[in-house]
Amino acid sequence: MTIRLAIIDGHTLTRYGLSHLVAQQPDIEIVAECGCAATATETIAQYAPDVVTIDSTLPDGDGMRVAREFRDRYAGLGIVMLTSRGEDDVLFRAMETGVSAFVAKTAPVDEVLAAIRHAAVAASSFTAAGLAVAITRRRTIRVRLALSPREAEVLQLLRDGLSIPAIALAMYISQSTAKTYVARLYDKLGATNRAQALMTAMRYGLIGYEDSRVLPEASLSGADALGGAAADLTSVRSMN
Repeated sequence: MTIRLAIIDGHTLTRYGLSHLVAQQPDIEIVAECGCAATATETIAQYAPDVVTIDSTLPDGDGMRVAREFRDRYAGLGIVMLTSRGEDDVLFRAMETGVSAFVAKTAPVDEVLAAIRHAAVAASSFTAAGLAVAITRRRTIRVRLALSPREAEVLQLLRDGLSIPAIALAMYISQSTAKTYVARLYDKLGATNRAQALMTAMRYGLIGYEDSRVLPEASLSGADALGGAAADLTSVRSMN
């Protein structure tokens, strides 16, 4: 059976390279291409491919979000995430998104083809080169961080956007104690504000990417939109 493949990638050369590669494979046929998130949904609905390759970074949007939408809508669609970023956190985010395979754009040709073929027959399972090594690294980091139950609770409340007074109220502790927990958490994560703490926590898998309450894109540039976390930490430091 021929695998019907769609390509979603903002780079013309990448689309051309994949097209040239697939043209040499008797079991794969490209049925559609598009270069942006805006037309991705319409393209998949119109051509109904078996597998889609998606760039993790599209010119007008987040390829991960597009992949998540596809997974929610098409349970049997094979999704191959292509990326120029090889960090562990990108790999784990792709896995949480529900893609079938994660492949670096610098990967060997055989690895790309194997990912497409895997996605065609096992859309709901995940494969990625280096996954076992990445899992080991993440476990090692988690052991090194060793958050206490209270610190883990504070992290979840920070994720939910609570201020220091609100954290104190939720945990039935004083504001001074809440500030101390926040300061300890920041120290362990190597962060100086809430934005950095949450991004680091996501990178290490301490909180998930899929929670819509976590760090909206518009607020990544600073702590002010996140409830004045930098000011919170400054006040904590002044107490010590």
